[in-house]
Amino acid sequence: MGVRIPPSANHSVTDMKTKGRVAVLLSGRGSNFEAIYKNSLKRDANYRVVVVVSNKKDAPGLQKASEFGLDFFHVAPKSYKTKTAYERAIIAILEEYSVDLLCLAGYMKIVGEELLQAYENRIMNIHPALLPSFPGLHAQKQAVDHGVKISGCTVHFVDAGVDTGPIILQRPVEVRDDDSEDTLGQRILKEEHEIFSEAVRLFFKKKLKIKNRKVIIIE
Repeated sequence: MGVRIPPSANHSVTDMKTKGRVAVLLSGRGSNFEAIYKNSLKRDANYRVVVVVSNKKDAPGLQKASEFGLDFFHVAPKSYKTKTAYERAIIAILEEYSVDLLCLAGYMKIVGEELLQAYENRIMNIHPALLPSFPGLHAQKQAVDHGVKISGCTVHFVDAGVDTGPIILQRPVEVRDDDSEDTLGQRILKEEHEIFSEAVRLFFKKKLKIKNRKVIIIE
């Protein structure tokens, strides 16, 4: 019986040593994870996804990780007495894989002090709105209900607040008069898939500098 070679094994030994090492935390379907992973396979990519972690055992994103040949873990919060212990378990995995950058791709938990300290300015999140407008859940519905003409998506570094960290990239999306939460969300999602990977690429090119909570993109 032949041995299946996982997609990540297509990288050369040199690539494995020089490319940035990304971990993904997710809770659901993992569409942004999939985009980040597929973009990592491009010839000019400067990063690779090395491990996927979920707080949900049945998260479809874990099935995608399996299909891509990536290592993945389910870390159940209820298995730990405290959030600190839960996050330390995640950190142990990240350290095992020598992770440089942690990407939250639909991770439906607020990041705590342990992870924030261990990966200060090395955790990115994607949000389906132009922050600081419409933070938190159901951002697309908030935009439609509020009647804004432009919404979009934001990649930001994660801090102790909810969607309050320094903004890295944003992409506007027109809100149409007949939009629903779902139709707007679908168009925003296409842009999310592009700018999240671009933010990761800029991070590993050392093009991002944080100054007075502003992210400066170095030309």
